[in-house]
Amino acid sequence: MDPARDLGGDAPSHPVVTIGVFDGVHRGHQKIIEQARWRARSEGRPLLAVTFDPIPERVLRPEQAPPLLATPHRRLELLAQCGIDAAYVVEFNRDFSALAPEEFVKTVLLDGLNASAVVVGRNFRFGHRAAGDVGFLARVAEAAGISVDVVDLLLLDIPPDDDPTPDSARPRRITVSSSWIRDRIAVGAVAEAAVALGRPHRLEGVVIHGDHRGRELGFPTANIDVVPELAIPADGVYAGRLSGMPAAISVGANVTFGGAVRRVEAYVLDRADLDLYGSRVELDFVRRIRGMVDFGDAQTLRRHITEDVARCREILT
Repeated sequence: MDPARDLGGDAPSHPVVTIGVFDGVHRGHQKIIEQARWRARSEGRPLLAVTFDPIPERVLRPEQAPPLLATPHRRLELLAQCGIDAAYVVEFNRDFSALAPEEFVKTVLLDGLNASAVVVGRNFRFGHRAAGDVGFLARVAEAAGISVDVVDLLLLDIPPDDDPTPDSARPRRITVSSSWIRDRIAVGAVAEAAVALGRPHRLEGVVIHGDHRGRELGFPTANIDVVPELAIPADGVYAGRLSGMPAAISVGANVTFGGAVRRVEAYVLDRADLDLYGSRVELDFVRRIRGMVDFGDAQTLRRHITEDVARCREILT
């Protein structure tokens, strides 16, 4: 699936369209896309997704913009995995944000894509100051001959978890949203975030040289220069995977040695032979093991890392 950055042009004729930021393409998004895909297939039409880069908050409220659950490229990969035939990436800027809701419908759905139908979530808002809601969309779009399907928000039961994080020991029902997932990642509850995402949370970055403390302790780590816009979990030790390989992941400063710089490092289990410097890698976070602790000396730290690695192996195998 090759994304287009201009509406119109080679757009397929009369597609079914779904619109959203789709950050993380979580299970709530997947529910909307599944409804859109069913409609497109039943009518023999292509399915298009309209998304935005940058996300609106980075233009409208840059100082309050949240971290991302996925890079823009990863977002498109995930949309393709959901069965989208094509994606249109709209450059979200001040001019676009100034469109009145009725202008949005005309510019995007009518003139831009010549849509036959649009499928959105119940909380979809659009147009200047988010003045348009699904009721307005239904009235204006259907008057122009475009059918509108509104999909209810997804409720999930989050099971009790043994992550050492706030609120993770009790089951509860939540409404799936990107903001809820970001909040759970921020406190280290990556297993809960994975339930809502439908997969582990992923960071991306390039392996760079660190201070080689891990190698000195017998656990050589890959020091990751993470894409800065991504949501980094709370400081601590996690079971996860580095480019598919089982790994123990550390987030935070090396406080035992007086470190103050926050880092993301990963030790690939039982692989001391890897040379990953300069490689682009992915880190998938499966479960939090513990918080970051000052163990006082290298010997005590080594003993706890050994325990962490054993726990990661138990979780991942």
